[in-house]
Amino acid sequence: MEKVIIIGSGPAGYTAALYASRANLNPLLIDGPQPGGQLTTTTLVENFPGFPAGIQGPELMENMKQQAAHFGTRYKTGFVTKVDFSKRPFKLWVDETEVLEAESIIIATGASAKYGGVPREMELVGHGVSACATCDGFFFKNQEIAVVGGGESAMEEASFLTKFGKSVTIIHRREEFRASKIMLERAKANPKIHWMMNTVITELLGKKELEGIKIKNLKTNEQKQMPVTGLFFAIGHVPNTSIFKGQLNMDEVGYLSLPHPPKTITNIPGVFAAGDVADHYYRQAISAAGMGCMAAIEAERWLSEQGK
Repeated sequence: MEKVIIIGSGPAGYTAALYASRANLNPLLIDGPQPGGQLTTTTLVENFPGFPAGIQGPELMENMKQQAAHFGTRYKTGFVTKVDFSKRPFKLWVDETEVLEAESIIIATGASAKYGGVPREMELVGHGVSACATCDGFFFKNQEIAVVGGGESAMEEASFLTKFGKSVTIIHRREEFRASKIMLERAKANPKIHWMMNTVITELLGKKELEGIKIKNLKTNEQKQMPVTGLFFAIGHVPNTSIFKGQLNMDEVGYLSLPHPPKTITNIPGVFAAGDVADHYYRQAISAAGMGCMAAIEAERWLSEQGK
């Protein structure tokens, strides 16, 4: 019987583990399919406090992991495939075979950015390809940038990237946009934003770094190259919450709902959620870490109230 099990790693999971360990809860963290979360696919992280010259994403996650381990966090490599939150103790199935029980649960499974399905795109993530303008826009000063998408996120990302890039081209496979009228008008009024409609990316150029893209017009079948060195996909995120459907409340996209914000408690007492799994607005490492801290503190207080 575990006092607290943390599902997922990344800034939220590791911070929750650190605080839970220092509260003598002896937490068990199940790291999931991508130990360390989305930051393990990035290169230089310059906006996490405490590192004046920045730090590599994988190194930051490894430091967090080791810090939590120093205070007693135990780690289990595996993937939670099923949960039962209908009664306490809560049950979790790891890799469909092993069953674990816990008095409380902290969910930090994060969200996965959607990419475009272009060959080699994942190979070039962190080397010219990104899904987070706030995270990586700074690295593309005075460069040619492209943003893929036609929704609210694409307009926001493109507008933000004009602060850094020489120009920003929005590439959209249709003529109609899902973005609101005000966001669309704001983007169209920006002289640094250009438009390519009815267009898809067919190939990424460059061996180790993105050096350009090949595009195709879906109406004319015309193909050409663009000297783009920064490519941002802004077609949304998918919260990693499928195993919680039917047990935890979530919005129409799948983000876990927190009924008493800023508290991290879900609709089930004893189950908490931290980081991108419940946050579709900020989606930053530092905000995820903050939520991890909150979840651990709330879990410790809740366990105390239960006499555990």
